Amino acid sequence: MTNNTTRLDHVVLWVADPVAAAAFYETAVGLEPLRVVEFERGEAPFPSVRVNEETILDLAPHTSAERMGMLPGSADSAGHPVHHVCLSLPAGAFDALRARLEDHGVPVSAIDHGLSGARGDATRSFYFRDPDGNVFEARHYDD
Repeated sequence: MTNNTTRLDHVVLWVADPVAAAAFYETAVGLEPLRVVEFERGEAPFPSVRVNEETILDLAPHTSAERMGMLPGSADSAGHPVHHVCLSLPAGAFDALRARLEDHGVPVSAIDHGLSGARGDATRSFYFRDPDGNVFEARHYDD
């Protein structure tokens, strides 16, 4: 990648309990938690989980909505999950994620084939929800 390439840095998800959300993403999804202890100590406004070396998911508590003054009306978005976030994984990691979610009792959708995305048509995709109702798609491409 070059420095002039636009990349996805982070997505902020509204969650009821950031610590529980971080635990879900760590145990059921397999993502690395960040700043959980600092959040519990009141030293960080929210914890995050690492998707890859360049991208994180921030887990913002609903109670932080009143502090969202950067854009008029932005506090009104608290509690409204995004449509969905898509995670692209290699085939083996895709299979491991689906198995791990099922092991944790997380309902998963049927597998779809050929859904279009950033890299063209995906080989396989499925959807799941986190405990706060945020919808995720997991997919992999041939290559």
